[in-house]
Amino acid sequence: MKYNFDTPIDRLDSTSFKWNGAHLFLGEKARNALPLWVADMDFRVPREVIDALKNTADHGIFGYSITPDSYYDSVISWMGSHYKWSVKREWIYHSPGIVPGLNCIINAFTNEGDAIAIQPPVYYPFANSIANNSRRVVNNCLKLSNSRYTIDYDDLEKKFSTYNVKMFILCNPHNPVGRVWTKDELTKLGNICLKNNIIVVSDEIHADITFNGFSTTVFANISDYFAQKTIVCTSASKTFNLAGLQTANIIIPNKKLGNIFNNYMTRLNLLRPNIFGQVATQAAYNFGDEWLLQVKNYLQDNLDFLLHFVNQNIKGINVIKPEGTYLVWLDCRDLGLSGEELKMFMLDRAGVAFDDGYLFGPGGEGFTRINIACTRQTLREALRRIAVLT
Repeated sequence: MKYNFDTPIDRLDSTSFKWNGAHLFLGEKARNALPLWVADMDFRVPREVIDALKNTADHGIFGYSITPDSYYDSVISWMGSHYKWSVKREWIYHSPGIVPGLNCIINAFTNEGDAIAIQPPVYYPFANSIANNSRRVVNNCLKLSNSRYTIDYDDLEKKFSTYNVKMFILCNPHNPVGRVWTKDELTKLGNICLKNNIIVVSDEIHADITFNGFSTTVFANISDYFAQKTIVCTSASKTFNLAGLQTANIIIPNKKLGNIFNNYMTRLNLLRPNIFGQVATQAAYNFGDEWLLQVKNYLQDNLDFLLHFVNQNIKGINVIKPEGTYLVWLDCRDLGLSGEELKMFMLDRAGVAFDDGYLFGPGGEGFTRINIACTRQTLREALRRIAVLT
């Protein structure tokens, strides 16, 4: 089936947080701005997912549900065929989304006051989840050189020992800087974590979205030693635009760690899945390969368009070319604006809603994040509005 991602889908008045709720997060100026901020797509999901949801709705009874064998089979098959990772059923635990799962992981495996390391500029719910649960944020800031980010291993090892870090949250592919960490990079990082007896929480929600020439390495699949100290967070939500169905898989190969997480989720009564999220995930993993191939091709074209347009028409902004995710990190430091001034430049003057760089922690000041999972028409208009001001 051929999908047309150029077809605009009217999301106004659809209770879309991205299109109707920007003002709740970004302020009143965002009410009329073109929204390219929240990380969901403006594309319809695969036909098979829609059909599966309709069949479930037509049944007409929405009582408590269990997780069928076929659901686990779909997750296991996806991980095996796409990443050559042999996942066992007993490793898979349900969570109502990655961020809720992350908060539960923090509480299940660390104590108040414990130090947890992250790599800013990084997805801001990481730091929020740590601080909101009375843990200490330890920043291992990424290094930027020649428009490419790398890991500061010396700083990482020093921070681990200085602050007695208990947990490390990895983002791969990295949101917002777009790096898809190589196996060698991850191996070096993992060895440092093993040496310091640190649990690695690997957020791989964007794993399926990579650009030409790049592919995601599952951290836990590098070695059994890594697997025994790793909690992998996955979901079909970014890949297939299912975020509103609040369904994620937390994969834990170590039985002892798995039991700890299961017991914590049981106490909160959070292990029972949403029937629609479960049905959609299973259909996406079973039948979504062709749709994913087409959407990745479209995103690649959007990225190429953005790179060319910015290079030809926008002064003062440098694109950090992503290797993965459909989020692009824009270096706006040459505009000479403070964080708040850059926000107002985009929102008030250009009329576009992006995610402000300073929200992503140290190293984010002077940057902004744009979501290119939209129609080419939307992307072109957003960039045009910026170009006329530079």
